[in-house]
Order: sequence, then structure tokens, then C-alpha cells
Amino acid sequence: MTNKVTPWEVKGDVNYEKLVKEFGLLPIKDLPNVFRENVLFRRKIVFAHRDIQKIMDTAKKKKKFVMMTGLMPTGKFHIGHMILAQQFVFYQKLGAKIYIAVADIEAYHARGQSLGESRKIAMEEYLPAYIALGLKPKNVEFYFQSDRSKDSVKANSYYRLQNLLAKHATFNEFKAVYGEIGPGKMIAALLQAVDMLHPQLSEFEGKYPVLVPVGIDQDPHIRLARDIANRYKLNDFTQLSSTYHLFLPGLRGGKMSASEPNTFIAVTDSPEVVKKKINKYAFSGGQPTLEEHRKKGGNPDVDVSFQYLKMFFEPDDKKLNDIEKKYKSGEMTTGELKSFTIEKINSFLKVYQKKKKLAEKEIDKFIK
Repeated sequence: MTNKVTPWEVKGDVNYEKLVKEFGLLPIKDLPNVFRENVLFRRKIVFAHRDIQKIMDTAKKKKKFVMMTGLMPTGKFHIGHMILAQQFVFYQKLGAKIYIAVADIEAYHARGQSLGESRKIAMEEYLPAYIALGLKPKNVEFYFQSDRSKDSVKANSYYRLQNLLAKHATFNEFKAVYGEIGPGKMIAALLQAVDMLHPQLSEFEGKYPVLVPVGIDQDPHIRLARDIANRYKLNDFTQLSSTYHLFLPGLRGGKMSASEPNTFIAVTDSPEVVKKKINKYAFSGGQPTLEEHRKKGGNPDVDVSFQYLKMFFEPDDKKLNDIEKKYKSGEMTTGELKSFTIEKINSFLKVYQKKKKLAEKEIDKFIK
């Protein structure tokens, strides 16, 4: 399979080390205690950055900052989406103002999906999931690219910025950042830049640091926004900070895809469905036979069940290390690892699904 990493498509194995060098990113080091206490940072699931120190210093001083993110509403909410959701819940607890853009314009241009379908998916799949995972309505701006605000002053400033930024980008720049790109995707990419920069407009928060946490496939959007911000002189923007997280692997390896049900665990899956998916589809790092596995052991680095435990479902470092040692030595079999993972996922989803039902009653508090 050909490897491909763009904001609209990820195919094949992702070489993170190569992309970090190619994109000019830095590994995350010297974390403050509050960050080390979070599994995603402690286990280097969030692994690279641009200008994260600015955000860490701001959070330490308990000063205001913005965390901006977006969602592509093109399928079921699955456990891979939780990596980002858990980050903005974490930053909200640190005092950040949270901006969440529903990229319905981008979905229209990149996927041919109607605005109505995007709204339906965002409201039924994503927002209730965010609430169930801990997002609070205070200090949140949840909006659609096609309908920024009912406040005309805010809406006008958002769309005005898109038109003004267009003067400071060139077609060659778009081609250099994205490769092949048509007018629709150019418009969507410009709007992504507006999403990241507009919180600093006086009609919104003003000049405060903005952090954008993303999967590494989304870095072209950030590079473009940072480059345009450097050239745009009508507003003195504070340069964007960004962090980059690993993809949660799909059941068969590679990135999870919301359009391929057998590559992911949906947060609405029943215990029986979770058991079937893990047992039938989850890629194993074990050996072909039990005898061989006992002698050689398994490889947790490629085992999907182990990666799910590492990224989400086993927060206890000692327990995770013990599982890793037993699997590597062959003491723990693939079947035992899968059974343990199924139990952990279903325990989590049992609680989550109850919270989601309650969350559905809270949606109106987030739509302003």
C-alpha cells in the first residue's frame, strides 16, 4: 500500500519520525507536573509541538489562553476521536477558553457531504460525546463554519478575515503545502486558517495565546495559517502554538476510518460487538502458534489490543508495564490480552453510554 498523509486522507503506515523532521516539529520534553499526570502526555501519545512552552507558561501563571480545535463530521464518533476530545477537556480544566469548529464547509468541498448532513452528525454523534467525556458549557464556543454566529458583528468579522487573509496566500503556496488542490479545498483551507486565528480578533477574545492540538496529518493547515499570520499586518496576531498526537490504530492497523466500520470501535457499540470486533479484526503482535508464542513472546508495539490499553483503557502504569512484560515473554497469550482489553473497553463504554444519554439533554447549553 502506498503511504499517504494529507489533511484529507491517511493511507499506509505513518512514519512519525520522518514527518516530525519534514514538518519542522520538536519533541515534547520537560513537562510540568500537571501535564505529566495526564496519560496522553506521560506516555507520549501527544509527542511533538510548535511553541508549546508559551502555553505551558501561560497555564502555570493561570493566565488566559485559547484552545482551538475542529471536527470533520463525516461518520460515527469512535474511540480514535477520544484522543482529541480528552485533550480539550484537559485544557478546559486548566482554564482555557475552548473553540470547536464543525468543519462542514470543508466536508462539503473535500467529501461532497451536505451542510445538513454535517450538522446532523455533529449534533447527534460528536457534541453529545464531548459532553459525556467531560466538556462543560462554560467557556466553550461550539460553531459551524457555515454559520459562525447569530451575533452579526462576530459573524461579519469571521468571514471578513477569510477574505482579507486570501490576499496573503498564493496558489503556489497552496500547492507546496497540500500538493494537488482545487478552488474548493483552497477555500476550505483558508477558512481553517480563520478558525485558528479569529479567536484573537477584538470581537472574540482579543490577543491571547492560541493552542491547536491535532493529528500530524493536519499540520499543513497549521503551517499555512502560521505563514499567513506572519504576513498579515492588519492584526498583530500572537503566533499559533500546536501539539501533535499519534493516531489510535485501526483494528487492522493503520489509521481508524469513520467510513469503515470494521476498522474502529464506536462508542455506541454493544459489549457483543466490541468482543466480536476485537477477537475477529484486532491485529495481533503474537506468534502464529501457542508453542512459538511461549518461546518468542509477542510484540506489544504492533499489537492493537495493547495499544488501546496504552492510549486509553489502562491508566495504571504499573499494570500496563506488567502486561507488556508478560506479553513480550510469552507468559500472556494473544487471547488473554484480547480478553482483558475487551473487558476494559466494555467497562468504559458501559459508564460512557449512560453519560451520553444524559449529555443529549445538555446540547442546547453549547449552541449560542
